[in-house]
Amino acid sequence: MRITYHGHSTFVVEHDGHRVAIDPFLSGNPLAVAKPEDIEVEAILLTHAHADHVADVETIAQKNNATVVAVFELASWFGSKGLNVHPMHLGGSHVFPFGRVKYTLAFHGAGIETPDGIFYGGNPGGILLTMGDKTFYHAGDTALFGDMKLIGELNRIDVAALPIGDNFTMGPEDALIAAEWVRARKVIPIHYNTFDLIRQDPEAFVKGLAEKGIEGVALKPGETLEI
Repeated sequence: MRITYHGHSTFVVEHDGHRVAIDPFLSGNPLAVAKPEDIEVEAILLTHAHADHVADVETIAQKNNATVVAVFELASWFGSKGLNVHPMHLGGSHVFPFGRVKYTLAFHGAGIETPDGIFYGGNPGGILLTMGDKTFYHAGDTALFGDMKLIGELNRIDVAALPIGDNFTMGPEDALIAAEWVRARKVIPIHYNTFDLIRQDPEAFVKGLAEKGIEGVALKPGETLEI
């Protein structure tokens, strides 16, 4: 599995010729080094409907004829725009040609932001993505919650992406607890430094992980982790 970080909460994950994107936010992202037109994938997985997670869905999906995988309400929204969609929901899993997707809980909001106001976008979620024999847990935007212990107990997680930005999500202190609970072999901090309001020190977070015996990797936008 190859995991390429594109800043904020955006990833492209590859295995055995298959490529999927998670939460594409490149245009409007001051830290991104890639552009939406650079992304070549067969599917786009979404944790929730906020603009900093779905900004480039339509551009990437149309360019690649990619399938948008999301909770039912958000998938329906993109389906109404003519995109190929696969609706799912929390607790559900499905095996695609590229691998297995399972939606987990996340505690956050999920409104769809439009010029006419905010519309219901379904529940926010986390994603367990298994490709080959490796599993990547993208926690989405979430607070710390007790069932992260169950996620760690019930799944063998190779890499977890956990938000550390605070204000809108967990801060570093809670994310350190989450890292222990999900039992991942490696942890990548996400959702930080894109804006001043969520400014954090990822290296300090990685140091905190090391003190707990957990390997952390603070990827820069455009960098890749192979597992």
